[in-house]
Amino acid sequence: MRIARGIDLAQFFKLTTRERSDWINPTCMGVLSTFGVFFIYSAQAATNGDQWIKQLFYLGLGVVVYAATALLDYRLWLKYAHWVYLAALVSLVLVLVPFIGTTHGMGARRWIELPGLGAFQPSEVGKIAVLLATASILTGNRLGTVRDSLQVLIKLALAVGIPMLFIVAEPDLGSALAIAPMVFAMLFVSNLSLRFFAGALGVFVLLVGIVALDVASYAKFMDENDLDYTRDRGAYEAHAWLPLKDYQRNRVLAFWNPDKVERTGIGWNQIQSRISVGSGGLVGKGWTEGTQAKLGYLPRAVAHNDFIFSVIAEEKGFLGSIAVIGLFGVMLWNGVRIAGLARDRFGMLLVIGVTALLSVHIFVNIAMTVGLVPVKGIPLPFISYGGTFVLSCCLLQGLVQSVYRFRRDF
Repeated sequence: MRIARGIDLAQFFKLTTRERSDWINPTCMGVLSTFGVFFIYSAQAATNGDQWIKQLFYLGLGVVVYAATALLDYRLWLKYAHWVYLAALVSLVLVLVPFIGTTHGMGARRWIELPGLGAFQPSEVGKIAVLLATASILTGNRLGTVRDSLQVLIKLALAVGIPMLFIVAEPDLGSALAIAPMVFAMLFVSNLSLRFFAGALGVFVLLVGIVALDVASYAKFMDENDLDYTRDRGAYEAHAWLPLKDYQRNRVLAFWNPDKVERTGIGWNQIQSRISVGSGGLVGKGWTEGTQAKLGYLPRAVAHNDFIFSVIAEEKGFLGSIAVIGLFGVMLWNGVRIAGLARDRFGMLLVIGVTALLSVHIFVNIAMTVGLVPVKGIPLPFISYGGTFVLSCCLLQGLVQSVYRFRRDF
């Protein structure tokens, strides 16, 4: 499809009501965000925390970001994708500078403090930049066999790999791992040879095996030296042959055997999360009546963000959990539908990328609360507390709305 050039900026805004808008995703976003505010309040009711008020502020900004992105023709992002990518790289470099980036627990340097606005997380901008860069590269290049597409794949590997390396260096493995499925989904709909995905699956299985061996060696080392998995965290890193932190190994080990990792750390979080989910029953204990978060068994530092689904499951039970999952399902299905309605390759790739990225967040977050995957710091879209994440989710959904609204030519 022809990309508009030299068009006045005003032409990219449709401020009239002539353009039909999609109301399915905004409705799901509104309901999920409301859920989020209520259960952030509930998770911190015992301590009178004010994060729910801050979440309302972030959601207010998010509405502005969403509306502005939806009104702006998505084709403009193709023209300026390289500038967004450059800005993301600069922020990812700055966060690693000691006197600029700040650390919050576990020693991870992932945030830049903005006076009056709180902490800004550059990895969220990095995800958006990788989305735009991948869609831009794949829009200008047709893929086929791996051999014919090798030059494009090398270019794409560099564009994706550089931000991922900076994100891993923070370290923020959760955000880095969320990027890979997004890129693979965009490659898949670009008709890349299935041999590539077969090879990628083989590499993934190999990496999982290597990590499993490393974690097994870690557990053996800690046990043989009578070391504590929480108190002596970092003792194995000097002997390790993989560049992982011991707290990351603890997360994998907690997935295999939560009791083996000291019951005051990550293993404790996962055990208490499973108790929260299981104790909710069919209809739950009632809003603000969940005992796990109220009594601090589900740690208050994580109950309102990464483990917010556990609070929902305990207080609203199976039916409340299914309602949340159902809303996410409708949103993701609608994203696939809009991708099919896109008028050009760039729009289709954007929506597929957004849908895949949010799918990873939703699946991993909910799965870790019930013990299906290791604990990762991946929040639940529109529900978990977090300023930068809320704004990035609103921007991503704004892109989806823009693709729907501008699916016709001017």
